[in-house]
Amino acid sequence: MKKLITAVMMSAVFAATSISTATAANNYPDGPVKIIVPYSAGGGSDSVSRALAEALKPDFPKGIAVENRTGGAGSIGMSYGMNSKADGTIVTMIAPELVMLPHTGNGGDIDYKKFKPLAMVNSGYAAITVPSDSPYKNLDQLIEGAKTNNLLFGNSGTGSIWHLAGAGMEQAAGVEFTHVPFQGSSAAITSLLGHHLDGVSVSYAEVASHVEAGTLRALAVLAPNRLKDNPDVPTAKELGYDVVIGTWRGYAVPANTPEETVDFLTKSILNAAETETFVKFMNNTNNDIEVIGTEKFAQKIANEDNFYKQLIESIGLNK
Repeated sequence: MKKLITAVMMSAVFAATSISTATAANNYPDGPVKIIVPYSAGGGSDSVSRALAEALKPDFPKGIAVENRTGGAGSIGMSYGMNSKADGTIVTMIAPELVMLPHTGNGGDIDYKKFKPLAMVNSGYAAITVPSDSPYKNLDQLIEGAKTNNLLFGNSGTGSIWHLAGAGMEQAAGVEFTHVPFQGSSAAITSLLGHHLDGVSVSYAEVASHVEAGTLRALAVLAPNRLKDNPDVPTAKELGYDVVIGTWRGYAVPANTPEETVDFLTKSILNAAETETFVKFMNNTNNDIEVIGTEKFAQKIANEDNFYKQLIESIGLNK
């Protein structure tokens, strides 16, 4: 009899807990929400996230705001979000570093499998860029030059996405560059403008204003298709070099977040990415909008985990 009573009581407690969880999920959002950006204020990830948060406000009457938690090339903020309470109050902006850093041994405890991806809203592919007066007028000439000359290629830091973009380009072309790391893309671009480098492999958005001003020349983009911002620049792939590498920005919550909360957040983000204010901001800042939902985003992350594992091992940056 005691066992029966205990079993009944346990069932009642479990049922009450389930009802409470479901009710909490159905009432979401019943409090303020934070978007954790693992990079510094003023950067691309920060500005895109703040523009998205502004577009999300109608769906979050209790408030939604961005909080920057920097350090560890993004691992500090992503770890904080990954280990936060799984109730939708913390949403984390994630980027390729989520699947890059663990393979270099610099990712701390971050693990993409401990996140539930919501949606991706932005992508930015690498551009192989040289000074406008460079002797290399196209990508083929640059590759030929690299076979006999020590070409200095700037990037945003050893092991960064743009370092890997340069490494991917040289592997696809069968040549070697001398990679020069900087503290961020802007420093590398400044050095290129001063003719201290032969080229850089950073996002097109970061060099677009200089290309338009005629001080730099983009030889190719490491994108699947030509960019709408400058359709005259060919892709490396169409020139015979099979390499597609770029950054992206998306959002995720801890893996065990209730399904109803995940659905609410995903729909809200997908809708916000289509609002006039967000689209206008992205266009004005040369940020390409690329929107994909939960399932495709999850598959993209898994695919890139495998891709970067192999690339990082091939250039000796693995842990």
